[in-house]
Amino acid sequence: MAFNPMNLMKMKGRYQTFRQQHPKFIPFLKSCESSAVEGAVVELSVTAPGGEKKTANIKLTADDIATLNMLLGRKK
Repeated sequence: MAFNPMNLMKMKGRYQTFRQQHPKFIPFLKSCESSAVEGAVVELSVTAPGGEKKTANIKLTADDIATLNMLLGRKK
């Protein structure tokens, strides 16, 4: 898969739209930053309009945290 700069521009636009449509989400993630330590559990639930709910969780490892830091551009 080749790098396509246009895809990066599209992602930036989608990110900006997402932030505008869900203004509380990014501050929520930032408030969780200090809790995202090795051994912490991250859980995600999705509830469909009909009420069906699916939930998954992961226990964070040191590798997970390193990956998150890399994605977020943090040096740790």
